[in-house]
Formats: sequence, structure tokens, C-alpha cells
Amino acid sequence: MTRQLSPLSVAEDSAAPILELQNRSPSGICRHSRVERQSRSGEEGTQTHTESSSQEAEGQTRCQSCTSTFLKLIWRFLIILSVSSSWVGTTQFVKITYETFDCPFFMTWFSTNWNIMVFPIYYSGHLATAQEKQSPIKKFRECSRIFGEDGLTLKLFLKRTAPFSILWTLTNYLYLLALKKLTATDVSALFCCNKAFVFLLSWIVLKDRFMGARIVAAIMAITGIVMMAYADGFQGDSIIGVAYAVGSASTSALYKVLFKMFLGSANFGEAAHFVSTLGFFNLIFISVTPIILYFTKVEYWSPFSAVPWGYLCGVAGLWLAFNILVNVGVVLTYPILISIGTVLSVPGNAAVDLLKHKMIFSVVRLGATIIICMGFLLMLLPEEWDEITLRFINSLKEKKSEDHVDDITESSVHTRSRSRANGTVSIPLA
Repeated sequence: MTRQLSPLSVAEDSAAPILELQNRSPSGICRHSRVERQSRSGEEGTQTHTESSSQEAEGQTRCQSCTSTFLKLIWRFLIILSVSSSWVGTTQFVKITYETFDCPFFMTWFSTNWNIMVFPIYYSGHLATAQEKQSPIKKFRECSRIFGEDGLTLKLFLKRTAPFSILWTLTNYLYLLALKKLTATDVSALFCCNKAFVFLLSWIVLKDRFMGARIVAAIMAITGIVMMAYADGFQGDSIIGVAYAVGSASTSALYKVLFKMFLGSANFGEAAHFVSTLGFFNLIFISVTPIILYFTKVEYWSPFSAVPWGYLCGVAGLWLAFNILVNVGVVLTYPILISIGTVLSVPGNAAVDLLKHKMIFSVVRLGATIIICMGFLLMLLPEEWDEITLRFINSLKEKKSEDHVDDITESSVHTRSRSRANGTVSIPLA
């Protein structure tokens, strides 16, 4: 049976589209489009705000990173300058003190006693900067682990401290004796040879890695020593002064190698504890030596009021500052910066000798100083310097090849566009 549509149903069906069209009046369409535009504009505004805020955050991050990098560079520069200035000041103060007080061992003993203050200065810094503060006794016991698990005992105090205290005193005493015979520039340059001696002893005793560059640096150091001794014809005070300076550099190298062998590496607190312990040992056991030298009139002064305590305190204070800066700098920065600060004391002393003391440097001495300093800087090369150099050269080659490929691509695109503009297409030969 076929369905019969009534006129009413046909009218209803035909009226439905008309009702829909009436509902979609112009005002409704405009209102709908306005809502869509508002929503789109809101989304675009949100996206724009998000992008601008992210750009501001990136700009602030870059600014903070640049500021922190700049502050780190300033800090490292100040460390280098402080190490160099303190060592130059110590050397020059010793030369001034010799004008009125010729007692090098007493100056060594007096300056070494000031090492007792290293650990209290370290603990003061701990109280000022640490969030979890420890008592002095607890901190002292914690730093005493450099001597072993049991800490500092009387046996370890005598066994471990005695040889290092003797080497410390001998190093400084020979350095002061050398300053009596040579200029401050020559002595500071010769003392830089200790880096080469450390390498040779570490290679022989500690079986460290062999490096050809450091062997060359050691040869350069020895060449500089010979040239320095030859400057005055291997005679007089010059050869004796060179022997004192080289002896000081040798005992300093032996101190460092033995420290690494028996005590290993140490943090700032342990190093401060150890240096203060050396000061106590010097005060207790080595104080008898300047007394013997005084009564045997080897180092005699009279009257007691003639002792230049101001200059002596200046020498001891600058020496103390140098030791603290060396230990702080190794922990907070890089050891290479401390080494650079040490070698910069050579031109610093040369400037003082030239401007104040009107020293005239011979060509041989100047050449020897330059050779020793170059050898010292060569010793600062890292152990993997050859691998690092090869990687750097390979990266440069890869960058050049990439730039060459980019240039070829750009030239080919330019050639094609120009050929299409002329109505022809040509393929360039790569």
C-alpha cells in the first residue's frame, strides 16, 4: 500500500525549511559570527601574551646567564691578581727587611707560626656562609680525617707532620737565602721550576702518565737554570743564589709529591687543618733552632728593639694571605688559575725591580726568565691535550665543509632562479 500524503502533512513538511530559514535570521547570523570573532581574537590574544611572556622569560634567563658569566670572570681575575700580588709583595718585603735585619731563618720561623691562624680563618668563613653550622670541635674532628679514620693522634702528629714541616721550613728558608744573592725577578723565575720538578718526581715515584710536552717543559726549565747561572760566569754570589733557588723549588716539589702520596687530595677544610698543624709543629719543635742560631751568633741582633717587627709582620701576613688564596682558589676556581697567578709574579717582580730599584736586566737573564716561564706555561697543558687538539681541528674541518656545502647550495639556488628568469633552466655542476 502506498502512503497517501494529506495536504496537511505536505504543508507541514514544506513549512519546516521555512521555519529554519526564519530562525536563521540576519541578526542571528551576525551574532554567531561576532561570537566566533571574539573567541578567535581572545585565543590570538592569549597566544600573543604567552609568546611575549616566554620571550621575556628567555631574555631574563639570557641576561642572568650573561651576568653570572661576567661575575665568574671577574672573580677568577681577582683570584689571579690576588695570588700574584701577595707573592710579589712577600718577595719585595723580604728584600726590604734585609736592609735592616739579616736573619732569614728567624723570618722563616716567624712567618710559619702565622699558619696557625689558617684553620680559625676557615672556621670563621664556615660560620658566615654555611646553613648548618657546626661546633669548632666537631668541625676540627671532621677535618682531621686527612690524617686517617682515627683523626689526629699524637703518633700521627709526629709521623705525618714532622717531614712536611721540615720540607716547608727548608723551602721557605732556601727561598729567603736566594733573595740575599739574586734579584726578586730571578728568584721568582727560578722558583717556577718546581712545576717541572713535580712532574719528574710524579713520573718516577707515582708512575704518572708520560707526556712529551712536559718533558720538553722540564728541559726548558733546566735550560733556563743553566742560563741563569751562566749570566755571571758560574762564579760569585750568582751561582750560589741559583743553587738556593733551585733547592727551594726542589723541596717544594718533593713536599707536593709526598703530600699526594701519603695524604692524597684534600678539601679546603682539611688543607686548612693541615697547614695550621704545621704551624703548631713549627712553634713547638722548631722554636729551638732560632734560639741556637741567636746564641751562636749565626743570626744575632742587638738590641732587641732594633728588630723591624712591622716588616716582619708584613712578610708573615702576605705569606699567610698567599697560602690561604692558594687553598681557596684551588677549591673555588681551577688550579690552573693559581698557577697562572704564580707565574705572573715574575713580570710583577720585574716591574718593581725596574721601576723602584732601577735594575738593568742582561740579555742572558731575560732570555732565561722567558724560557722558564714558557716551560711553566707548557706544564699547564692537560693530560689529554693532544686528543683535545685533534677534536678541535676535526670540528673546524667539519664546520668548514658544512659552510662550503651551504655556499654551493645557495649558489645553485641563485643560478636556477636567474635561469628561470631568463626563460631557461640550467643545472650547475657541483
